[in-house]
Amino acid sequence: MRVEAARVGFDRLHTNDTQCISMTCSRLLTLLLACLSTFSTLADQARGSVSAAPADSWPEWRGPLANGVAPRANPPVHWSETNNVRWKIALPGKGHSSPIVFGDSVYVLSAVPVGEAQKPVYDTAPGVHDSVPVTHRHQFVALAISRLTGKISWMKVLREEWPHEGGHETGSLASNSPVTDGEHLYVFFGSRGLYCLDLKGELKWQKDLGRMHTLHAHGEGSSPVLYQDTLIVCWDHEGDSFLYAFDKRTGKQLWKVARDEKTSWSTPLVVEHEGKPQVIVSATKRVRGYDLATGTQLWECAGLTDNVVSSPVYDGHGVVIAGNSYYQQAMLAIRLARAKGDITGTDRVAWKLNRLTPYVSSPLLYDDTLYFLRHNQNILSRLEPATGKPRGEPLRLEGIGDFIFASPVGAAGRIYVTSRDGVTVVIRHDRENGPLAVNKLEDSFSASPALVDRELYLRGERFLYCIAEPERR
Repeated sequence: MRVEAARVGFDRLHTNDTQCISMTCSRLLTLLLACLSTFSTLADQARGSVSAAPADSWPEWRGPLANGVAPRANPPVHWSETNNVRWKIALPGKGHSSPIVFGDSVYVLSAVPVGEAQKPVYDTAPGVHDSVPVTHRHQFVALAISRLTGKISWMKVLREEWPHEGGHETGSLASNSPVTDGEHLYVFFGSRGLYCLDLKGELKWQKDLGRMHTLHAHGEGSSPVLYQDTLIVCWDHEGDSFLYAFDKRTGKQLWKVARDEKTSWSTPLVVEHEGKPQVIVSATKRVRGYDLATGTQLWECAGLTDNVVSSPVYDGHGVVIAGNSYYQQAMLAIRLARAKGDITGTDRVAWKLNRLTPYVSSPLLYDDTLYFLRHNQNILSRLEPATGKPRGEPLRLEGIGDFIFASPVGAAGRIYVTSRDGVTVVIRHDRENGPLAVNKLEDSFSASPALVDRELYLRGERFLYCIAEPERR
């Protein structure tokens, strides 16, 4: 029963019949509370946690359910530089950090070159290729931007230094996305530190975790993750690798566990299984699950390949899916029930895939369908999460002519895929996945979109866009 229809019926009641009005109000309140309770339960099941992130926010880079879906958003289908752009603002510096949205603000991170250009310093890591030299000191900044006007509310410089690595030519020095609990903003700049700010931009605490040395000096990218009062950070690089847990209120280190891993760029995932939260990290040697309370490793599973960038997703029913693509392609579906120790090659692996898997982008898990891109290309696969069974042949997303680094997102029965050439393809979220629109903007996009209410936020190399239809008067 729609709440609007119930309200219309209520308005038609005889105004003098107070008893009837009272009963109808009571029933409406009961119905509304039941609807809210049901939605909350579905949201928690989809995420597999008891995160308090409101479903009408986008508090982390994969959204309120950590799967790329905005359950209450209804953004536009069509836009261009002259259509359905509420505002477009130039951003200082550069960053592939995805925007997050909470309340009236959008939060983004950036690395801003300062001062005069200096003699170029080139990366010297073993196997380095396609890297850019360092020519400037950089300020590492967090920004809050008004959703209504696009004006910068505040900008906080958190560190200024000469970067020790230039990174890949397609990357950035600010690729880790922030996360918020609605009270504080948590910012991870990797080698430039971990920070907690209030939503007015005031620094509350900070941590220096040292210096990362990434594979081929290609840069850093794993984002922090919040679960209740615990902040999780993955520190995988060519030196000693670790997984950290901090008290979000004080910055106190709760635990730190060593990881037998080299560089990975994936973001951890926290899920709740059988009443206990665990942290899942996807990386080259193993996908691993850790007890969130203690950091104790619960299980591990080999099967992925080098250079893990894509982050895992959870189907809400006990199955975690992790995949990547570099020299080879791989994807694993892991049953968490009775997963203990090394589960490689056991029946805890529900299914495996060795083709069509994603490299930079992460999968989208929308209702009962898993969507993911082939490597960095415009080929979209659709699977049944529990079995790995294909739902039709892979789809070519016509209109995209460049690599795709952004992760696909979903809302209002639609899927949005944004590429580096400024194109966003919109398709239906159903069994046919028919095309709805091909939209073009004059910028290049590597950051993943954020979807909130009737808005879509796209962070490009130069601009931040708020895509929204004009308000009806």
